Amino acid sequence: MTNTCLTFRDLTLGYGSHPAIHHLDGIIRKGSLTAVVGANGSGKSTLMKGIVGVLKPMAGEVIRAPGVRAAYLPQQSELDRSFPARVVDLVSLGLWPRRGLLGRYTREDRYDVGKALMAVGLGGFEKRPIDTLSGGQLQRTLFARVLLQDADLILLDEPFNAVDAKTVGDLIALIKHWHGEERTIMVVVHDLELVRQNFPETLLLARQPIAWGETRETLKPENLLRARRFHEAWEENAPWCEPDEHDHGHGHHGHDHDHRDHQHGIGPRAA
Repeated sequence: MTNTCLTFRDLTLGYGSHPAIHHLDGIIRKGSLTAVVGANGSGKSTLMKGIVGVLKPMAGEVIRAPGVRAAYLPQQSELDRSFPARVVDLVSLGLWPRRGLLGRYTREDRYDVGKALMAVGLGGFEKRPIDTLSGGQLQRTLFARVLLQDADLILLDEPFNAVDAKTVGDLIALIKHWHGEERTIMVVVHDLELVRQNFPETLLLARQPIAWGETRETLKPENLLRARRFHEAWEENAPWCEPDEHDHGHGHHGHDHDHRDHQHGIGPRAA
């Protein structure tokens, strides 16, 4: 399907022997803007790592359309801010798709780094050590790095955490600009009101998809209640589960998807 950026086929992701996402089927359309929501521990960050390839599937697969280049922005907590690096060093990492890890840093590169920093409101910050940045300034720096990567698929894991309201507004504007360029964007978000106001599509997770499609439908109270009940039912030592036979070949195609009966194998069930 030429309009498909990502395809999930019976995808199960986890750590060690503990699955964190069970049997995800569906597609992400090219040019779509999707929020990924759910309680802490519902599998949101795990999904992002599975898409980018940091985490290998326990079962099933993630299929990326041919030629799609991805940019991944992890949570700030995964970045070592004590590392002796400047803003220009961090942003310049976004050049590696075109320069390689050992490529020579050119005058054009310096111009592009400066332009990216201007675009995120940090013009002139090139030589600032990253350990002197506020949370909002650091997130703007990471967005500048994503800008330089010029990717078709952009994955942002909780980009609005620990940043001020002005920064959130500016980053939302940049995401909408990328969406206008028909890039495919997936963003892990906690603030549901922010999702309702700015994201056309939403995937609601509780270690499995609860609802997925148009945001207004996905975030209906009954879906949020079902997600909370599923989340409460899972234990940290959640057992391996196998999909029921009738669930194979069953996928999401960009529409709201009701998962009342999408409870697999021996996994815990909602109360």
